[in-house]
Amino acid sequence: MLSKDTDSEWEKWGNNDPYFGVVTHDKYRKKNITDEAKNEFFQSGQREVKKILETCKRHLDENFAPKNVLEFGCGVGRLTIPLAKISNHVVGLDVSTSMLNEAQQNCTEHSITNVSLQKSDDNFSALDGTFDFIYSYIVFQHIPVTRGELIFTNLLKLLESGGICVIQLTYANSYTFIEKETPSNKEKSGLHRMASRLFHIFKKSQKPEPEPQPEVNKDPEMQMNHYNLNKLFYILQSMGIKNIYLDFTDHGGELGQYLYFKKP
Repeated sequence: MLSKDTDSEWEKWGNNDPYFGVVTHDKYRKKNITDEAKNEFFQSGQREVKKILETCKRHLDENFAPKNVLEFGCGVGRLTIPLAKISNHVVGLDVSTSMLNEAQQNCTEHSITNVSLQKSDDNFSALDGTFDFIYSYIVFQHIPVTRGELIFTNLLKLLESGGICVIQLTYANSYTFIEKETPSNKEKSGLHRMASRLFHIFKKSQKPEPEPQPEVNKDPEMQMNHYNLNKLFYILQSMGIKNIYLDFTDHGGELGQYLYFKKP
């Protein structure tokens, strides 16, 4: 069963394995990470922000130069640091105090002084004012959908007139859209399932079930939630957004998209 308290799970990631919690590659595990890997980690953030800014200029505003940036789900600062280099000020929000502490240390190591890091809540009660650029990447997918839709709506309220927002969300797994069975192969697949079940029963009868082993160093939960695009489009249109640009993403079969839009 999935946990309803995803915030506590992300605090565990922040405590136990913060870099792997952001980019799930073994070289970023706490036990494996080297100075070289950490440098590569932050370089990937630099490339990401460069690509996002170029897309904003190409499709929304050729003169776009963000001054006051809000990053939702800043983690350890992989994107916060390059965002700080192209703007006057960045507010980085995260639900994990441990992640924020790591982000502050990374900002200090990179001589970044124009960043404010704050604990996030769903209503952004600690924030004052609006932002000309709001950005969130590989964050919403880890938030239960109903809660994520509320946060999505509240984020839009913080976008100033003429400001740009870029939010990445997932909508499905790639295997959701595998070609459906035809009448001709349906019988074959049914026979295959029956044969597999009989083989499983036979194997099970040949040896006793192994004793259950205690879980060792189990990772915290990392949910992958899919959003209804129709609902998101409704929220955008109801809040006055006229046009959007979509850019698809695929993280190991988790299909998503960037939503780029400018507030009139």
